[in-house]
Amino acid sequence: QVQLVESGGGLVQAGGSLRLSCAASGRTFSNYAMGWFRQAPGKEREFVAAINRSGGRTYYADSVKGRFTISRDNAKNTVYLKISSLKAEDTAVYYCAAVPAPSATWYRTEGYDYPYWGQGTQVTVSS
Repeated sequence: QVQLVESGGGLVQAGGSLRLSCAASGRTFSNYAMGWFRQAPGKEREFVAAINRSGGRTYYADSVKGRFTISRDNAKNTVYLKISSLKAEDTAVYYCAAVPAPSATWYRTEGYDYPYWGQGTQVTVSS
């Protein structure tokens, strides 16, 4: 089992940037594909970004493509989400998630594929 702890959220003005971090512990981090999801008030959880085990392959939701960047540092057991050009509609609780990856290029974009989740970090964008 892997434990995940997000950090880096906060209140930011529209157009600003934040870097979210997700620290993993408990298992070999490099065996897991990672994902970021978010849930806004009154809305369902949605996929944001995913990354494979090595970090060489990434995938983004269309709504964040070009503004968000997912990356990972396997030596530090951490996955990051750099969020830029923030908009009011980016306001949400952001969650990281982990799934054991059977191959190096494998990743997932559906939340139900991820068995391990962090507690979330709030991002609030003021306009």
